[in-house]
Amino acid sequence: MHMIHRSSLSSMLCTAAIGWAVLGAPAAARQGPVDLTAAAQPAKPAPNVNAPKPAPSPTATAPAPSAQATPTPADAATAAPVPVFQPVPPPLAHWTLADAQALLASIKGIRTEGLTPADYEPANLAAAIAKGEGDDLDALASRLFVWLAEDLRDGRTPMPARVQWFAIDPDQDLHPNSQLLAQATETHDIPGVLASLNPTHPDYALLRDMLAKAKEPRQIGMIKANMDRWRWLARDMGLQYLIINVPEQELRLTVNNKIIRTYRAIVGKPGKTATPQLAEQVKNVVFNPTWTVPQSIVVGEGLGQKLIASPALAKRQGYVATKSADGTITVVQQPGDNNSLGRVKLDMPNEHAIYIHDTPNRNLFALPTRTLSPGCIRAARATELAMTMAILGADLPPETAVQYNLSGKYTKVPMTKPWAVYITYFTVARDVTGLMRSFPDLYNRDAPVIASFTKPRELHTDQRKSNEAIIKLDNPL
Repeated sequence: MHMIHRSSLSSMLCTAAIGWAVLGAPAAARQGPVDLTAAAQPAKPAPNVNAPKPAPSPTATAPAPSAQATPTPADAATAAPVPVFQPVPPPLAHWTLADAQALLASIKGIRTEGLTPADYEPANLAAAIAKGEGDDLDALASRLFVWLAEDLRDGRTPMPARVQWFAIDPDQDLHPNSQLLAQATETHDIPGVLASLNPTHPDYALLRDMLAKAKEPRQIGMIKANMDRWRWLARDMGLQYLIINVPEQELRLTVNNKIIRTYRAIVGKPGKTATPQLAEQVKNVVFNPTWTVPQSIVVGEGLGQKLIASPALAKRQGYVATKSADGTITVVQQPGDNNSLGRVKLDMPNEHAIYIHDTPNRNLFALPTRTLSPGCIRAARATELAMTMAILGADLPPETAVQYNLSGKYTKVPMTKPWAVYITYFTVARDVTGLMRSFPDLYNRDAPVIASFTKPRELHTDQRKSNEAIIKLDNPL
């Protein structure tokens, strides 16, 4: 039974309310840190049959972002066809020879950021510089600057290679191509503007340091792929956020990019129930949640008829069953220690019906591999996490958070401060001890990203997320 004494919770939360920002993440009991040099090698890259063919001799960049229609494929396992996007001419600027030379130097040194100089035509740019200033140099330098800025800001990996990636990056809206180009050429600070696009999360800088020392091709490929994944996210992730790294099966509460607490997580099983990558916001903290039992259980397993026939059984097992005029049976599991969502739920509305919650089966967090859910995230010590978020995100007094938790009654606490949630997929990242290491590629998502780096750069389009099917499970626990 999940019992917490009021005095213990009060003490813990009062301390938490005044001291979260100076606390470090505890080292969890787990296998020892693994240096990346001994990391498991990724699977041999498979050809990405859905990726569009590279455009021959591209001379244009992508149009401004536009709304994308939600795909509705007939089969949930089949991706919708990739829409054809027509690129438009890039913005133009006047380039001095000094600025063009600075751009050429940035291109030649871009390997330090995990990108490939050849993608940005250094030989052609050098030839244009040799001919002097003019329309030809303006057109070429503008195009190559935009290409490089796009890859640093949004990532180089084409969208079809970002499997189940639904975390929309806002950076191209905040820093559009025309603005970046004008800023670079007007301030004559080409490298500074380009450097301003790099992710600010500490792991990106650590990956860059690792790349400088890496020698083995597979290791280099893994590092470059994970550097690019940081570019797929918002450069500024916010003041406070939760981040779940699915391959690590860990959740972190983060303030100012500093890890405050780390929680073991249960993530989706590989295949249809794999957890998608999302960028959402927690809207409510729910204490003592109810759970509406899906019809696959109510009807498919006969639970509804059984409970309707025996109200005493329903009450004893913590269910409320009702039958409507058309014969539809609805079953709601009431709050309690046996509730399938546990004691708390973090409500983050999204089209995938993915959220973070507790579980009555807390023994599962001791397992080394925790790919056990049909998609949702289950967090260890979820009560502590939920109360912390209610205190920091809704200004809830610690004593009130304790009362809500111990009341046994359904209580929803709306968040009054933005609290982002990032469900990510990094196979090279810091572990709970702070050591950079590799993690198992649980869903085989490395191969298409690594393979994309061996192909010519593709033009960016207005596609902002994966166009794969939205898999909303009937039982998203």
